[in-house]
Amino acid sequence: MASGGGNYRSGTHKNSLKGTTTTTATDRPLSVNTNPSKPTLKNKSLSSVGASSGLRKSSPGSLGGGGTAKDDAGVPGRVRVAVRLRPRNAEESVADADFADCVELQPEFKRLKLRKNNWDTDMYEFDEVLTEFASQKRVYEVVAKPVVESVLDGYNGTVMAYGQTGTGKTYTLGRLGEEDTADRGIIVRAMEDILADVSLETDSVSVSYLQLYMESLQDLIDPTNDNISIVEDPRSRDVSLPGATLFEIRDQQSFLELLRLGEAHRYAANTRSNTESSRSHALLMVHVKRSVKGSDLAHSSQNGNTTNMAKSLRPTLVRKGKLVVVDLAGSERIDKSGSEGHTLEEAKSINLSLSALGKCINALAENSAHVPIRDSKLTRLLRDSFGGTARTSLVITIGPSPRHRGETASTIMFGQRAMKVENMLKLKEEFDYKSLARKLDIQLDQLIMEHERKQKALEDEIERITTDARNQISEAERNYANAMEKERLKYQKEYMESIKKLEEKWMMNQQKNSERKIASSAEEVAELKRLLNKEISLRKIAEEEVHSLKSQIAQLKISEAYLVSEVLKLRKMLEDEAYRKEKLEGEISTLQTQLLQLSFEADETRRRLDLDGPGIVPGSLESLISQARPQVNDLGNGEKDSIANLFEQVGLQKILSLLEAEDADVRIHAVKVVANLAAEESNQQKIVEAGGLTSLLALLGSSEDETIHRVAAGAIANLAMNETNQELIMSEGGISLLSMTAANAEDPQTCRMVAGAIANLCGNDKLQNKLRGEGGIKALLGMVKCGHPDVLAQVARGIANFAKCESRASTQGNKTGRSLLIEDGALPWIVQNANNDASPIRRHIELALCHLAQHEVNAKDMITGGALWELVSISRDCSREDIRNLAHRTLTSSPTFLAELRRLRIDY
Repeated sequence: MASGGGNYRSGTHKNSLKGTTTTTATDRPLSVNTNPSKPTLKNKSLSSVGASSGLRKSSPGSLGGGGTAKDDAGVPGRVRVAVRLRPRNAEESVADADFADCVELQPEFKRLKLRKNNWDTDMYEFDEVLTEFASQKRVYEVVAKPVVESVLDGYNGTVMAYGQTGTGKTYTLGRLGEEDTADRGIIVRAMEDILADVSLETDSVSVSYLQLYMESLQDLIDPTNDNISIVEDPRSRDVSLPGATLFEIRDQQSFLELLRLGEAHRYAANTRSNTESSRSHALLMVHVKRSVKGSDLAHSSQNGNTTNMAKSLRPTLVRKGKLVVVDLAGSERIDKSGSEGHTLEEAKSINLSLSALGKCINALAENSAHVPIRDSKLTRLLRDSFGGTARTSLVITIGPSPRHRGETASTIMFGQRAMKVENMLKLKEEFDYKSLARKLDIQLDQLIMEHERKQKALEDEIERITTDARNQISEAERNYANAMEKERLKYQKEYMESIKKLEEKWMMNQQKNSERKIASSAEEVAELKRLLNKEISLRKIAEEEVHSLKSQIAQLKISEAYLVSEVLKLRKMLEDEAYRKEKLEGEISTLQTQLLQLSFEADETRRRLDLDGPGIVPGSLESLISQARPQVNDLGNGEKDSIANLFEQVGLQKILSLLEAEDADVRIHAVKVVANLAAEESNQQKIVEAGGLTSLLALLGSSEDETIHRVAAGAIANLAMNETNQELIMSEGGISLLSMTAANAEDPQTCRMVAGAIANLCGNDKLQNKLRGEGGIKALLGMVKCGHPDVLAQVARGIANFAKCESRASTQGNKTGRSLLIEDGALPWIVQNANNDASPIRRHIELALCHLAQHEVNAKDMITGGALWELVSISRDCSREDIRNLAHRTLTSSPTFLAELRRLRIDY
């Protein structure tokens, strides 16, 4: 760029800023000194300074003090100020070789002397005095480390450098230490401590890098984003930058790349006072979000009888701290810097913003009733740092040259006034309900999977036992049958052999002589008796074996009965598991209903707050409102935001499922949510695809609640503005349901919603015959008896839409014959309301008459019904020129109307 203008410092762009380093977070106690004293200024004497105060005990050289904070509403904390002296540069060593330094440091007493001349000095005290030999590590430990520790504990903190141009502000804060790690500045060392103290598994660190150039807030990471707005919460007074780029930091290397990228885009220029003078104020904002360990135990100890389910529903406590590091552009005198042209304009802007900051510091130091915060964007950005809720540490940089004594004195006075500013430190913490919801979903999935696994294993075990029992019974029956068959065959064979033997012996005996026969008869009888006894004994043995087999069968039956009882027990266990599953699902449904009810109650509370002004939020809803709307910028859009948040958090399918809930109040709340969502065109397609339209139509037929009818009809009317949805409504019998709802309605607003829905359907050319066939026209005319102007306006709009579609179909040759409106008896009502006092009704009636008259076949009916006179009146007296011209063209283009006018001797 041309000389004299602002230039970008050299650097390279890096797209990937995330790493993988993971550390473990540690908890630290909060401490504060309750009696901080304010520094004062005396000429030529030493002013007394009280004991320093701070949020925690720090290293020996830090600005913090001791004490314990127990008040969650806030603890006092004074702005801490350290002064750092830059050593002489090469130019000053030559030019000021014969002159002593204008300042003399006494670091052991934490004070400095400013020489007014060779014999007179002024003495000032600060919280810390750093000589030109102080290391970057020493500067970080005494200036910034206590603030970083407070941010890690959930507080806001600010570290700022102020001083004349060229005195080392950017060196102190933003030095990267690429060549020598000992030169690392406050920004790099602070991020090292933050990453070392957080656990990236549960915590997050994100960064924004901005510059305030010529009263324009610009993003150093995305230079195209050069006009970021500053938003202030009117209730909490917190300042936010919704347009700024926010990067998540995972490791130190990605953070250094981000700093290089931002530094490359920062404006700088070469002046006589500084060869690389910053022409903008740089602001680095580090957001630290930490999950507090041990919070579950703390809650449990407060309520010893807490159930397991309540413990699982306990959300995680999250603390949010913000660290703001501000590298102010150096103040300069034009006669010394030699600025001109665009560089001169930059210097003016810098001096004006620093002057505004000085005025605010003066007002806060003097407890003035008015602090001019809005005089500059810089003071608006630093609103929380001075007089706000942040812990603030200021380092003022000065040079030793006596030529710049005036600038050095101004810088010292700025630091002295800043030491008088008191801040009220507040802890930033909230509950993480989103993580709790995700945890409950995971637990529910695990329980369902475990239950299904156990149920499958139980069914497999029952099947195995049953199969084993059947196999054993079958095997026993087969063994018994085989044994019986073998015994039968054996005894039968033995019997046959015995008979055969007897017959053979008898035959032999017959052949013997009679003498021998008589002698041997006694022996034969004895043998027969012996054989008979043997057969009897064999029979007894067989009977005993049969009895034994029967005993075995009885034993098998007993075993079978035992196995059957075991199967029944297993089935009962399965039924118990099914009952517990059903009970668990009921508890889950109850929890979902309670969550939705809490969302509705939160919305109602928000509306009351919007109507009644700021007030006290009920304690039961305080956590829900803080979680649902942590940064609400426009209270006028509360209802819309709450519905959008509910849509995102609960999900459309869960909302639609509540339309079938048994609780009437739940159904009413659910249908109101669906109606609000249907009012947004972007949500309509999602509702229809998820079955919302079908559920709304089902509610009209199943519910008897007038409120549900009214809200559901309104939602259907919104969805009916889409042609595809119109056909779906007709295909699912929507006209019949709407007609039935209108016939049973007692509230005029219900009739208005139903009439609006039918009126939207009347504007579809493809649905004319089906709409009339299902009684849509008669339903519209039936709602006329209500007499309410809003209802009549919707009826008139529907008739006008229907007449327009009929006129267009007749012109295209798609329709012949009389109008369906005339056939259904709508013409008398149209003529009767042609001069209605309500403008919306009258305009729709006038359009309907003009569209009906454009079809010649309707002319005779319109003349008979008295519509001709109304058309003539419209063509002459209508206030709208387009309707008046349409009526005139219709009359002059119809031979039937012209003949009737001539017959009546009306000059037209």
